[in-house]
Amino acid sequence: MKLAGMILATLLAGLLAAAPAAAVTREEATIQNAMVVLRELQVMPDLQIPDQLLSRAEGIVILPANVKVGLVFGARFGPGVLLVRNQSGDWSSPVFVKTGGGSWGFQAGGQVADIVLVLTTRRSIEGITDGKLTLGADASVAAGPVGRTAMASTSLTFDSEVYAYSRTKGLFAGVSLEGGGIFINNKGNRRFYDGERSATVILSSTAAPPSPADELVAEVRRLTSTASQRTAPDEPTPAAEPVQAQPAVEAKTYPMPDQEPGTEPR
Repeated sequence: MKLAGMILATLLAGLLAAAPAAAVTREEATIQNAMVVLRELQVMPDLQIPDQLLSRAEGIVILPANVKVGLVFGARFGPGVLLVRNQSGDWSSPVFVKTGGGSWGFQAGGQVADIVLVLTTRRSIEGITDGKLTLGADASVAAGPVGRTAMASTSLTFDSEVYAYSRTKGLFAGVSLEGGGIFINNKGNRRFYDGERSATVILSSTAAPPSPADELVAEVRRLTSTASQRTAPDEPTPAAEPVQAQPAVEAKTYPMPDQEPGTEPR
């Protein structure tokens, strides 16, 4: 009974964390929570996503208040948003997604976590926009390195298509999420975008997204552009122009005027 109560409390905590406030829709609340998660992750220098990874991100998935519960059979679920980088290097309007996954084995308990996934390939993004991406099967996933200077001290070659970060009990850290699935939330997209449910259309649109999605796009744009500036190689100092050698001036002599004409020089 005590274990069942603990799992129920975890479920309620996750639902309360994801629940919208008065006069705020479920989708607006998801976007606002995603923005809080992203900002809080990046203000921790020792735990934030490294600049080298952010600067080459092709997509970002933010899953606030993702719930994981287990009692022999386990499950993970929660809402979130996906943003992708377009051909010009800017960021798209957010598409609403949801997670789902199950596991079996000796397990018991519950957990609510904020999760951020950094997608490094177009293939992983296409997997989500097609309807479902299973981490570890459709796309390789690894625990994300942490710290602004993490890349300089590791031998990471970005072999994984997805890098995962999770915060539980107030701290972010890299986490492995193999087996979890990400799905397009068609109902959420339809409610937020006035009937449009196609993820491809939303991601390719050049129109400004409605509030508060525009704030989230601006925040992702700021974080990734700052990371790109930090990791850009220093511009070489332009070489000084060679000094042209001046031609030697031929020495000339001129006769001095005679101060006392008609007398012998002294």
